[in-house]
Amino acid sequence: MFNAWELQFGIDLGTSNTIIYQHGKGIVLQEPSVIAVRQDTGEIQAFGAEAQAMIGRAPGSLEIIYPLQEGVISNYNWSTAMLQHFMRKIHGRAPWFRRSKVFISIPCGITSVQKRAVEETVLHKGSNKAITIEEPLAAALGAGLPVDEPMGNMILNIGGGTSQVAILSLGGIVASRTTRRGGLSIDKDIIEYVKKEYNLEIGERTAEDIKIRLGTVIKPEPGIRMDVRGRDMVEGLPKTVTVTSEEIYKLLDGFIVTMVETIRSTLEDCPPELAGDVMEQGIILCGGGSLLKGLDIRLQEETQIPIHLADQPQECTALGAGKMLEYDVKTGKRSASSPAWTAPKSDAYSAQEESV
Repeated sequence: MFNAWELQFGIDLGTSNTIIYQHGKGIVLQEPSVIAVRQDTGEIQAFGAEAQAMIGRAPGSLEIIYPLQEGVISNYNWSTAMLQHFMRKIHGRAPWFRRSKVFISIPCGITSVQKRAVEETVLHKGSNKAITIEEPLAAALGAGLPVDEPMGNMILNIGGGTSQVAILSLGGIVASRTTRRGGLSIDKDIIEYVKKEYNLEIGERTAEDIKIRLGTVIKPEPGIRMDVRGRDMVEGLPKTVTVTSEEIYKLLDGFIVTMVETIRSTLEDCPPELAGDVMEQGIILCGGGSLLKGLDIRLQEETQIPIHLADQPQECTALGAGKMLEYDVKTGKRSASSPAWTAPKSDAYSAQEESV
């Protein structure tokens, strides 16, 4: 039964951002999953937005680190410290996990060791219960899809480190694919392009800015350009070049090919009846990467399947984890007194990872 004194959280612990949902309050925190660490002592100097502001500007004594890579924990101690810091921002120094239940999202197809590391990150701080949820299922719930009905629902969740495609039916994942392409990989592509094309070295923050201001996967209007500052690789001096939206448009073709192939591979693994449902209902786009200009239009052109952008694409996974707090698996209805639920998996379940 639901305990009025028990805190309940849904957490999207992502490669790029950590989003926390609290029962009864909604989204209470959204911060970059970044820390700044002193190289000599290993002490963490900054977290979240403060650490992100240091990217490309930190002295040699500070290293900027993403404690999660490709959606899984790469350093247990740093991830635990980061999560503890975020929760203290919400509740101060109170023992926030003393009476708490936490649903936390994980990528499809990770190993049991990686899954346990995520659970331990929460349990280490005294939580009563930590339950992992596969990200596509949480995202589908957050997007409002009827995942518990006998109908095929398809979702494409584009995160910072990975992108996941899944088809869901009757409360479980029938088929899924994960590819190591996401928002951060686009940033790396932009850095490499500017380096090769202009002999100019730029940082992650500049690449992110280029992606936001110039990034598009549909034919851009002429004249959209941006002055980019960096270090000349030949002379070693500051230099400014002009990059156009047309250049970024062409650069993103590889990303689109990967997304289309991942969608096709997932559809090949599911029963024909569910594939027919997807053709009728369409695909829901979510995750921070889904905000790329024209992505829904371009994917619909390439796949001939209706594509719909979720109402709150960045928050879908955290909102879905929050809904799991209130999900009653027996009745398929949500109620304030409902027990915790871990989604069943279909016999046809498939979770595979592709390296691109």
